[in-house]
Amino acid sequence: MSLVSDKISAYKQEIHHYGETMPGVTEAYHAFTGECFGDGALDAKTKQLIAVGIALSMNQEVCTFYHVNEARAKGASDEEILETVAVASAALAGNALSQGVTRVQQALAAESALQ
Repeated sequence: MSLVSDKISAYKQEIHHYGETMPGVTEAYHAFTGECFGDGALDAKTKQLIAVGIALSMNQEVCTFYHVNEARAKGASDEEILETVAVASAALAGNALSQGVTRVQQALAAESALQ
């Protein structure tokens, strides 16, 4: 098995084990995510690509592996997945920059005003 397969298998095993103790929570979670990831106004492939970007932004290794596999299973090409990585990178960089030009500069200005 590969690292990716091992990580996903471990997650599935542990969620199953958790479900034995907390069946209502696990069933509700699976129902919720199943509803969210099904075809709707956005197709299931697009939703999986969004999840890849979110998993990257949250630094969630297992989720990244899982949603890349799911995106491929829904027909996403390697190029689409890698483009998703680029979009997530741009959004994350934009977040850091926007906070830098607002919050950090406001904090610097507030500190200067106190001196």
